[in-house]
Formats: sequence, structure tokens, C-alpha cells
Amino acid sequence: MNFQELVNSRRSVRSFKTDDVEQEKIEYILSCAVMAPSACNRQPWKFIVLKGDMKEKVCSTHKFTWASDAPVIVAVCVNHTESWHRGYDNKDHADIDAAIATEHLVLAAAEQGLGTCWICSFNAAECAGILNLNPDEEVVALIPVGYEKDASIRRVNTKKERSEVIINE
Repeated sequence: MNFQELVNSRRSVRSFKTDDVEQEKIEYILSCAVMAPSACNRQPWKFIVLKGDMKEKVCSTHKFTWASDAPVIVAVCVNHTESWHRGYDNKDHADIDAAIATEHLVLAAAEQGLGTCWICSFNAAECAGILNLNPDEEVVALIPVGYEKDASIRRVNTKKERSEVIINE
């Protein structure tokens, strides 16, 4: 499968089998995530692999009950004191860096036959407390990882026309 086929095949999965994910696959997708580029190579991220009780506690911070079925949830965290801040306006690039790394993670998971979904609607403060993060750290995304159970409940993946989003000047 080439890269465009991989990108075209990745979908947000919201129905997971409870089957365990092989540790080698978890290690592989995390190794891909940490190879992502980051502003000034600061790598302000941390990936917390959640299973069992900790996974359930973190799942209590959002309303997506289907996420509990995934055998693994990866909490993508950033440290705002480690991230690069643009000199002109002090813009913090932690979220951008985390998004790049997370996309590496979900694409690597798709390559391994695993489903994922970005969850960004959760109580971040409560989640940080559960994970014992320091005040400079923040959970920016929760990524359930597992084998897809029911592809029929996938949302239709419609995209804007290229002419709406690509401008050649």
C-alpha cells in the first residue's frame, strides 16, 4: 500500500473488538509517533498508554461510551514549558507538534490493521488529574486503539472539493 492509499483508508473507528492489541503493534505505532517532527525539535509530547482501570478512569472524562471497548487508549500529552514559542507573538506550538505526532500514530495504526479515533472533547483538567500531570502538562487528545468491530457504523467520509481548499496564486 502506498502512502496515499494508506491516507485514504484511515477512518475514525467508533466500534472496537475487545481483543487485545499485540504489544509489538503498540510499540510500533508509538515509535512512529515519536519520530514526528516538532518545532525546533523540542518534542514536547508524552504518550501514556492506558489499559484496565486507568483506561476506564480516563474514559469517565468524556461521553463516548464506545471508547471503553477499545483495549488501549493513548493519552497524547504536551508540556507547554518544553514546546517552542514563536518569538514574534509567543505562540505556543505544543498543540501543532502533538497533532503531527498523533497523525503519525493513527496512520501507523491503520497500517497495522488497527482502528483509531481522535477524541478531543473531554474534561482536560479532570483527565490531567487522573494521570497526575504537572501544571505545565496538558492532555490534548485521547486515541482509542484496537481492532474494528463494525465498519457499518462508520460515518461517511466526505471531503470538500479540492478547488475549495487548494488555491494556486
